[in-house]
Amino acid sequence: MIIVTNRIQVKPGFAAKMAPNFTKPGPLQQFEGFHKVEVLVSTDDPTYDEMSVNMYWESKEHFQAWRDSDAFAAAHHRPGQSSEGGKPENSPLIGSKIVIAELASSIEAIR
Repeated sequence: MIIVTNRIQVKPGFAAKMAPNFTKPGPLQQFEGFHKVEVLVSTDDPTYDEMSVNMYWESKEHFQAWRDSDAFAAAHHRPGQSSEGGKPENSPLIGSKIVIAELASSIEAIR
Protein backbone atom coordinates (compact mmCIF):
# COMPACT_ATOMS: atom_id res chain seq x y z
CA MET A 1 0.00 0.00 0.00
CA ILE A 2 1.11 3.56 -0.69
CA ILE A 3 -0.04 6.83 0.79
CA VAL A 4 0.06 9.86 -1.49
CA THR A 5 0.06 13.09 0.51
CA ASN A 6 -0.59 16.43 -1.12
CA ARG A 7 0.60 19.08 1.34
CA ILE A 8 -1.28 22.19 0.32
CA GLN A 9 -0.63 25.63 1.80
CA VAL A 10 -3.49 28.11 1.50
CA LYS A 11 -4.24 31.58 2.80
CA PRO A 12 -5.30 31.62 6.48
CA GLY A 13 -8.93 30.67 7.03
CA PHE A 14 -9.33 28.66 3.82
CA ALA A 15 -8.26 25.10 4.71
CA ALA A 16 -11.34 24.13 6.73
CA LYS A 17 -13.57 25.53 3.98
CA MET A 18 -11.71 23.67 1.21
CA ALA A 19 -11.18 20.32 2.96
CA PRO A 20 -14.63 18.84 2.16
CA ASN A 21 -13.97 19.34 -1.57
CA PHE A 22 -11.44 16.50 -1.40
CA THR A 23 -13.89 14.00 0.07
CA LYS A 24 -16.95 14.54 -2.11
CA PRO A 25 -18.38 11.35 -3.62
CA GLY A 26 -17.24 10.80 -7.19
CA PRO A 27 -15.38 8.67 -9.75
CA LEU A 28 -12.33 8.32 -7.50
CA GLN A 29 -14.27 5.91 -5.28
CA GLN A 30 -14.72 3.52 -8.23
CA PHE A 31 -11.06 3.48 -9.25
CA GLU A 32 -9.26 0.16 -9.00
CA GLY A 33 -6.71 0.17 -6.19
CA PHE A 34 -8.20 3.17 -4.35
CA HIS A 35 -8.84 2.75 -0.61
CA LYS A 36 -9.67 6.14 0.94
CA VAL A 37 -8.91 9.85 1.30
CA GLU A 38 -8.34 11.67 4.59
CA VAL A 39 -7.84 15.43 4.90
CA LEU A 40 -5.91 16.86 7.84
CA VAL A 41 -5.91 20.60 8.54
CA SER A 42 -3.24 22.50 10.44
CA THR A 43 -3.64 26.14 11.44
CA ASP A 44 -0.51 26.36 13.62
CA ASP A 45 1.23 28.95 11.42
CA PRO A 46 -0.44 32.38 11.32
CA THR A 47 0.80 33.02 7.75
CA TYR A 48 -0.94 30.02 6.12
CA ASP A 49 -3.19 27.02 6.71
CA GLU A 50 -1.97 23.61 5.59
CA MET A 51 -4.02 20.67 4.37
CA SER A 52 -2.52 17.21 4.16
CA VAL A 53 -4.66 15.30 1.69
CA ASN A 54 -3.78 11.63 2.24
CA MET A 55 -4.84 9.21 -0.49
CA TYR A 56 -4.44 5.49 0.20
CA TRP A 57 -3.74 3.32 -2.87
CA GLU A 58 -2.93 -0.35 -3.42
CA SER A 59 0.14 0.57 -5.54
CA LYS A 60 1.93 3.40 -7.38
CA GLU A 61 0.58 1.96 -10.62
CA HIS A 62 -3.00 2.33 -9.41
CA PHE A 63 -2.32 5.92 -8.36
CA GLN A 64 -0.67 6.69 -11.70
CA ALA A 65 -3.69 5.29 -13.57
CA TRP A 66 -5.84 7.80 -11.63
CA ARG A 67 -3.41 10.65 -12.42
CA ASP A 68 -3.54 9.77 -16.13
CA SER A 69 -7.35 9.53 -16.26
CA ASP A 70 -9.91 11.92 -17.70
CA ALA A 71 -11.68 11.74 -14.33
CA PHE A 72 -8.58 13.18 -12.62
CA ALA A 73 -8.35 16.00 -15.17
CA ALA A 74 -12.03 16.84 -14.68
CA ALA A 75 -11.74 16.75 -10.88
CA HIS A 76 -8.78 19.16 -10.93
CA HIS A 77 -10.03 21.69 -13.50
CA ARG A 78 -10.91 25.02 -11.93
CA PRO A 79 -12.88 27.86 -13.54
CA GLY A 80 -10.54 30.70 -14.49
CA GLN A 81 -7.56 28.35 -14.77
CA SER A 82 -5.27 29.10 -17.68
CA SER A 83 -4.64 26.53 -20.40
CA GLU A 84 -1.11 26.15 -18.98
CA GLY A 85 -2.60 25.06 -15.65
CA GLY A 86 -1.76 28.24 -13.76
CA LYS A 87 -3.87 29.25 -10.80
CA PRO A 88 -6.44 32.04 -11.01
CA GLU A 89 -5.31 35.35 -9.51
CA ASN A 90 -7.89 35.18 -6.70
CA SER A 91 -6.89 31.64 -5.70
CA PRO A 92 -6.25 30.99 -1.98
CA LEU A 93 -3.51 28.50 -2.97
CA ILE A 94 0.00 29.41 -1.83
CA GLY A 95 1.78 26.20 -2.80
CA SER A 96 1.72 22.43 -2.68
CA LYS A 97 3.99 19.40 -2.58
CA ILE A 98 3.14 15.78 -3.32
CA VAL A 99 4.86 13.06 -1.27
CA ILE A 100 4.48 9.37 -2.14
CA ALA A 101 5.34 6.94 0.65
CA GLU A 102 5.05 3.19 0.99
CA LEU A 103 3.39 1.91 4.14
CA ALA A 104 6.22 0.12 5.94
CA SER A 105 4.69 -0.62 9.33
CA SER A 106 1.52 0.01 11.35
CA ILE A 107 -0.25 -0.97 14.55
CA GLU A 108 -3.90 -0.85 15.54
CA ALA A 109 -5.66 -0.58 18.90
CA ILE A 110 -6.54 -3.70 20.87
CA ARG A 111 -10.21 -3.69 21.78
